[in-house]
Amino acid sequence: MACVQETSPADRTGQRWAYPLLLVLSGVALGVSGLPAPLYGIYESNWHLSPLATTIVFAVYAFAALAAVLVSGRISDVVGRKPVLLGALIALIAGLGIFLIADNFEMLLLARTIHGAAVGSIVVAAAAALLDLRPHHGVRSGQLSGVSFNIGMTVAIVGSSLLAQYVAHPLRTPYAVVAVVCAIVGVGVVALRETHEGRTGGRIRISKPAVPQAIREDFWFAALGAMASWSVLGVLLSLYPSLAAQQTHVHNLVFGGGVVGVTAFSAAMAQLVATRVPARRSAVIGDIGMAAALLLTIPVLLTHRWPLVFAAAALLGATFGLGFGGSLRHLSDVVPSDRRGETMSAFYLLAYTAMALPTIAAGWAATTWPLAQVFPWFAVIVALACLGAAAVGLRHDVRPANPSRPAS
Repeated sequence: MACVQETSPADRTGQRWAYPLLLVLSGVALGVSGLPAPLYGIYESNWHLSPLATTIVFAVYAFAALAAVLVSGRISDVVGRKPVLLGALIALIAGLGIFLIADNFEMLLLARTIHGAAVGSIVVAAAAALLDLRPHHGVRSGQLSGVSFNIGMTVAIVGSSLLAQYVAHPLRTPYAVVAVVCAIVGVGVVALRETHEGRTGGRIRISKPAVPQAIREDFWFAALGAMASWSVLGVLLSLYPSLAAQQTHVHNLVFGGGVVGVTAFSAAMAQLVATRVPARRSAVIGDIGMAAALLLTIPVLLTHRWPLVFAAAALLGATFGLGFGGSLRHLSDVVPSDRRGETMSAFYLLAYTAMALPTIAAGWAATTWPLAQVFPWFAVIVALACLGAAAVGLRHDVRPANPSRPAS
């Protein structure tokens, strides 16, 4: 894809590596968010945790991230992106340290809470910083952010499952390795020059869940797609690996991690392939595809055949990549430059809410009914949500174009 030459903060300061560094940081942050996914089965077995306890551990991460996105966008607008990113990275390492010494359920909750706040802050501040560096490439930044999210998650989850399965101290080694990676990335963040030259000043306050009136319809289209996508992501990271292992009778940790890894990697590849597909069209196709893929997983799990589980995971990941990636690209293209921080906060606020609530509901239901009975109901409900998001996009397409709003 040809890029239009422009003068950016990266060009003026000579830090052309700043843009890829922010993408790597985003990937590492999302990798940390998915790092414990293959390990939940060990925690459940060793500490006799219920599915509800597992989903609570996951959900506190989402709620902490939700709280972070309410304030981190505004903080980064006032004090700059770098202080937020650096503080969040330090919190990531601190959370990994708690995981290293965790010996009870409460410590897991504390570690995940810290990680939720850190990842939520990085996601919002890094998204705003990428737009600072390349303000005229909002669509491309949104696409690359989505790719980095999924690549980071793929590497972290597959790496975590391999280390846990084949290296000593499965509940310690993955966290130690990732802590070293975070420290290395931290060197680059320390050297990073501030990207936000037009800091607003003023009091730091909780961002209101509101967006500029001019992009209200575009925002809700993007947000609904993200909410549907992240509902899938929540259960995929917390309960699906155990369910897939249970249904296929393959209990190697690499299998559970591989299922999630294939999903995340397929999402990244779909976002790369969809470069030339208009953002709105990609989101609609992805939303419809996710609905179909979710419904397909129901009979696939009943076959108890692991190759089919992997194939369904790849399809679900590809459609997730189109849906969430298209939504993020679309919003990145229309958000006003002076409202980036607060608008991205509102976007991720809704996404994290959609991740946490269905995950808790599914975990609670799994304490009463077998997980294999709960999952089909969840799949149907989320599939309907995906179709609802697609309907919003299709309805907009039949309206007359608004010349005052950028095309996507």
